[in-house]
Amino acid sequence: MLIVFIASQSAPVLELPSFVDMVNGLLSLVPSAFTLFLVITLAVVLRRWLERTSDPSSRHKTRNQLILLGVTAFGLLLVVLVLPIGDALRAQILSLIGIVLSAGIALSSTTFLGNMMAGIMLRAVRNFRMGDFIAVGEHFGRVSDRGLFHTEIQTEERNLTTLPNLFLVTNPVTTMRASGTIVAATVSLGYDIPRARIEKLLLQAAMKAELEDAFVTTVDLGDFSVTYRIAGLLTEVKSLITARSRLRGEMLDALHGGGVEIVSPTFMNTRPQEPDRKFIPDPVPKLRKRPVGEAPAPEDILFDKAEEAEEAEGLREKMNRVSEEMETLKAELKEAPEDIQRELEARLLRLEKERDRLAAKVEEIKNGEKGER
Repeated sequence: MLIVFIASQSAPVLELPSFVDMVNGLLSLVPSAFTLFLVITLAVVLRRWLERTSDPSSRHKTRNQLILLGVTAFGLLLVVLVLPIGDALRAQILSLIGIVLSAGIALSSTTFLGNMMAGIMLRAVRNFRMGDFIAVGEHFGRVSDRGLFHTEIQTEERNLTTLPNLFLVTNPVTTMRASGTIVAATVSLGYDIPRARIEKLLLQAAMKAELEDAFVTTVDLGDFSVTYRIAGLLTEVKSLITARSRLRGEMLDALHGGGVEIVSPTFMNTRPQEPDRKFIPDPVPKLRKRPVGEAPAPEDILFDKAEEAEEAEGLREKMNRVSEEMETLKAELKEAPEDIQRELEARLLRLEKERDRLAAKVEEIKNGEKGER
């Protein structure tokens, strides 16, 4: 009997929380839950508003991503601050968040955060714009999209290649100048052909290919042939692919028309031929540059998205100039005498119509890109 009494006195008593304690615990979580819901709702609404009011292919894309990133970080801190916990534990959680962020910056400098920093750097340097031809590493094409973490180019095969911004920062980027670029081609010919004759024919080819300030250089004196390079300035950079092909075609026509064989000096053919036989194709009548009913220029097909992106950016810049001019007119209208106000109002009305027209074009391009996706 004594043993049973002692055991009953030493056994722990399990007390269940009362209903009031459970309700109070749940009520203490209401501010945190409400804050979390508010932050998520704000982020979703803000994202949809930014997508609706700005072109995803514009320079505002980087700004929108930074805004959403900042709102998310602020919301996380706000949720931690309203948690029903003690000040010491809250300070420890904030310190832990700081440590995690610091570790993320240190460990992800070559990936996520590195690309973000590189994107901001590219925006500041502005070494290329939408629609520009760029070459970086083995990649070549026209810029069709720019974001905070990546840059998209449209290649000569009409494909879209996404390049991390960190790759563009850590590798030399070649941008073709809008004022013009050099188009060149090489050809190897035998030592038996006079150099002056070859240079004259190559210059004729460059002239027919519509290149400016053409020049010929002797690149290499090989064991069996001499390598010549013909180059000229192409002012219409958008027709680069066509210009390269046209130059090589004109080189063939000029050299064959001048009686120059484009064959290796070690050329052998087992078929018996006469000693004075030259292997030059018979001349054919030249076609027009763009025959009626035939396919358009290659650039019209290859770089369609880059063309649209460049056009959209140009329209937005024009819209900004029109808006600035409207603000100037509004300021002048407040201080202008009555006899000039009517003229200023008419100019302001024309500018508003022009701005609406440009905005409609941008929206049309934007809807076209969304349709393609």
